[in-house]
Amino acid sequence: MAHVRYSEKTSVDVAGNFSMVLDGALCVNGTPWILFLFEECVENKWEYWSVVIGLISMLCFLFSTLPQVYEAYKSGKVDEAMSVGFLLFLLGGDVSNFAGCLLTSQLPIQIVTAVFYIYTDSILISQYLYYKIKNNSTRRKTLLRWVCLIWFGVGTAVCVVLPKLVEKTSVIPNLQLQSKSSSLMTSGYACGYLSSICYLSSRFPQLHINFKRQSTEGTSYLLFFLAMLGNGTYGLSLMVMLPALKGSKSAFILSHLAWLIGSLGVFFLDFFVTAQFIMYRKNRSSEAVQDMKASEEEPLLFEEECEMSLKMSEM
Repeated sequence: MAHVRYSEKTSVDVAGNFSMVLDGALCVNGTPWILFLFEECVENKWEYWSVVIGLISMLCFLFSTLPQVYEAYKSGKVDEAMSVGFLLFLLGGDVSNFAGCLLTSQLPIQIVTAVFYIYTDSILISQYLYYKIKNNSTRRKTLLRWVCLIWFGVGTAVCVVLPKLVEKTSVIPNLQLQSKSSSLMTSGYACGYLSSICYLSSRFPQLHINFKRQSTEGTSYLLFFLAMLGNGTYGLSLMVMLPALKGSKSAFILSHLAWLIGSLGVFFLDFFVTAQFIMYRKNRSSEAVQDMKASEEEPLLFEEECEMSLKMSEM
């Protein structure tokens, strides 16, 4: 969701109401917690619910990758189940989104969220590489563990330090901002379209690898389900804003078109991923039964080998 920048800090007027100056206009009846977090003047129910739904969308995206991290740890088959194209396009989309936030001078909370998206993508990619090397080589397992621990520590430090650096470097003179605002906004919208293309492209490699394997084992459906919720609620948050708009509705939609294409397009493609999870669920259960049978047969085979070796020794 796009949020508006404000020129001055929060203030209290004579009547004691919580207010803010927005581009020279006083926001008297704004919702206090929205003013504090997003610096947005919300004075009617349509704008209020748009922000609430947008916040739900943000939370869905924040937590969407965590189930996949757990699934990868539990199964150890992420190198077979996840497409490297899916991961790289996802990272490309989040990097483009972060660049767009910087170029269009978005709020610190949006920049921090964009950094967190990139960090979770990095965790998924590092897990993929870890199990790719581990499952294809019996050596250097201790080294891999240390590399992952160092990667996690460095990533955590970046997530803590980078938002503070951005906050310090974002204090640019107003004249410099005015001279560069047009080109920066154009670049920001270009990054928005690029991120949408990356997000849309990410689903096709994953759909292909699921079809090729005829299985979704090693991938968590919650990753795609929460992404569907996030994309659906993002589109809904924009639609809820339309009745409250005082200006042109078509201009509002055009200004958010890049993100709408990406979110609703991925929302549509994730229905195909959902269909694959339903179709290949039987294959997944049959594979589990085969694994159980194999684990039960292994002790029997071991006993037979021991008996054969004893007979050979007696002879």
